[in-house]
Amino acid sequence: MKGSTCKYNSNFRELITAIDHEPAGTAFITDENEKLCGIVTDGDFRRMLLKGKSMDDHLSKSDFGDFVVAKKGESMEALLKKTSKKIRIIPIVDDEGFLVDYFVYRHQTRFTPIAEPTLDNTEYRYLMDAFTSTWISSRGKYIDQFEENFSNFIGCKYGVAVSNGTVAIHLALEALGVGEGDEVIIPDLTFAATINAVLLAKATPVLVDVDLESWTISPDEIEKAINPNTKAIIPVHVYGQACDMEGIMDIAKKHDLKVIEDCAEAHGAEFKGKRVGSFGDIATFSFFANKIITTGEGGMCMTNSAELDDRMRQMRDHGMSREKKYWHEMIGFNYRMTNLQAAIGCAQLEKIDQLLERNDNFEKQYKEALDELGLIQWQKEIEGRRKVVWLVACLSDHKEAISNALRENSIDVRPFFYCLSDMPIYSKYHFSNKNAKLLSEKGMNLPTVENVDYGLIKKILSQI
Repeated sequence: MKGSTCKYNSNFRELITAIDHEPAGTAFITDENEKLCGIVTDGDFRRMLLKGKSMDDHLSKSDFGDFVVAKKGESMEALLKKTSKKIRIIPIVDDEGFLVDYFVYRHQTRFTPIAEPTLDNTEYRYLMDAFTSTWISSRGKYIDQFEENFSNFIGCKYGVAVSNGTVAIHLALEALGVGEGDEVIIPDLTFAATINAVLLAKATPVLVDVDLESWTISPDEIEKAINPNTKAIIPVHVYGQACDMEGIMDIAKKHDLKVIEDCAEAHGAEFKGKRVGSFGDIATFSFFANKIITTGEGGMCMTNSAELDDRMRQMRDHGMSREKKYWHEMIGFNYRMTNLQAAIGCAQLEKIDQLLERNDNFEKQYKEALDELGLIQWQKEIEGRRKVVWLVACLSDHKEAISNALRENSIDVRPFFYCLSDMPIYSKYHFSNKNAKLLSEKGMNLPTVENVDYGLIKKILSQI
């Protein structure tokens, strides 16, 4: 624990180093005799910065104030009695006051959210590294690192980090020259960001049906919707399921169409051994807080084309020449990601395999707990595709009753997206949606977080 201790008169740079060293996010403060005299948590550190402290300021006793300790050998019952909502870390000292260990208690809240980011000291350490470097805007080592590492993960040559997943789609459309007079085929069952980006590019969306088995865009319906104005297809790997990219790419090649993969919900999903995002002309990802990995807000465009990579980078930065500062060669946008966001993304990417495995286990535990009730049909595993769990997704004829029962017990549950063509602002773009409508009516997402009480959920649903 030596690395997590800090002298009482240390400066704030030394303090954050000690906090980063300890998994509990806490620095243990010692006096001139090495005896414990206070603790500072990462939350305390943030509050001190907000009150005007600088990284070069030194600690004073008023910074760590009162704290609760336990003596070596105290029982678990005694330790628990010392905790509260405000006191979760109890330093353990010997008879002379030297730190020997500590106890952490994580108080649980009753509410179970649908999703929450998994953040730990790695994210905090990288974020503080970016913060203290003063490279907090759209340049810095973490942006380059995140783009390179995520590209390697997906299996693409280039990654262009952007401010969110919606602008990623718009940037892709603009880079491919899709605009007024062009039609873009998209699934009717997807989040509105997909269609909004098409409209922002002044193109015309065409909403087609999805496949009932995979829930993803139907190649047969794509083929039916193609006409001389069709310029592009945006297959959406919805709820972690890979689209039939072989069928879609064959159609695109046959009709000379551009393909933009929307992979916002499917980091790591695969089709025939290749990760989604590596098939189309450009692929887009979202790193919103509820996604498999997150940067808070953020997104990325992926491509194997050096020309498209260069074009997207220039358009992302106001259309400015990459050789001549403040010389603008095209209409562009401020779609840049910050170094702070990318720092979090780098840390998240380091554990993406564990996050994917964890989410798979969440789904397995739901199945084990609820299958015997016969109320739910789970998202299918399809041969040749690797589905990933973004949110645990399922169908039920008892959707309303299940949703109401869980919400009454402070367990969040979300319906599937509405069919886009059901909404008046998008209805004129309807082409076909029979299956999409059925899935939207029956589909729901269950909490995909740690500490779900599957036994409680089974007990609640057994009464339906």
